[in-house]
Amino acid sequence: MPRIVHLSDLHFGAHDPRLVQAVEQEVDQAEADLVVISGDFTQRARTEQFQEACQFLERLRDAGHEVLAVPGNHDVPLYDVLRRFLSPLTRYKRFVDDMLCPFHQLPGAAVLGINTARSLTIKDGRINREQIEFIQESFSKVPAGTAKVLVTHHPLFALPVDDSGVLGEAIGRQELALDAINRIGVDLLLAGHNHRASTHRASDLVTRAGGALVIQAGTATSVRLREEEQSFNILDVDAETVSASLKRWTGERFEAGEPTQFHKAGDGWRKSSQAEADAAAPA
Repeated sequence: MPRIVHLSDLHFGAHDPRLVQAVEQEVDQAEADLVVISGDFTQRARTEQFQEACQFLERLRDAGHEVLAVPGNHDVPLYDVLRRFLSPLTRYKRFVDDMLCPFHQLPGAAVLGINTARSLTIKDGRINREQIEFIQESFSKVPAGTAKVLVTHHPLFALPVDDSGVLGEAIGRQELALDAINRIGVDLLLAGHNHRASTHRASDLVTRAGGALVIQAGTATSVRLREEEQSFNILDVDAETVSASLKRWTGERFEAGEPTQFHKAGDGWRKSSQAEADAAAPA
């Protein structure tokens, strides 16, 4: 069963160096098959911030870790208006990855990243028809019995941004995206952006969304918090089972909570206890 470390919202330029070092140590100890980073490598898309992000990635890769990354809205220049509209992701492609929609095949899982950052939307994300077609084309080629994992920076759903219950914006063209992931049979949706960790069944958020498991990562290294400490996810994934462990910063180290187990049922993913209860129930 492949293991994925899911990081997000590093925000180099507004980061804590202690957490960067701790994350690198945790990634080494996790022995993951893939490190997924779902956007916002920088705070303001400045060259020196991308250089710090690049050095972080080089250390991960030098230690033998495969990395799949997508940009976030903070990786598009905000105040440099000409660069924002004429070459918004040039620095990202130079220092992080020249692929904006990368694909990685693991034994038992296929992971696809999609760029949702846009010049016009400032902080919110969008997906377009060409990207939907690319998702369908990419996942149509994977072997049967492979878990399909889609990575974006922006969540496809309107999710709480703080403890008051205020919701953030859903991704632009949400209905188009949700119909597509349901039709394609995407199993896991990994995202960040809100700096809050959570796990949901897609159909509990939007009825038409189907049975995908929605896993949000908090910020791994930023000092910009939203009522919860820094964290990241460790996921063990195959087509029938997902184990999700949240590693949360205590002020001195990252500590893991009890992993949550999910099994695929007829209508999508369920926590193991619920899936077992459903299976035991009389017809």
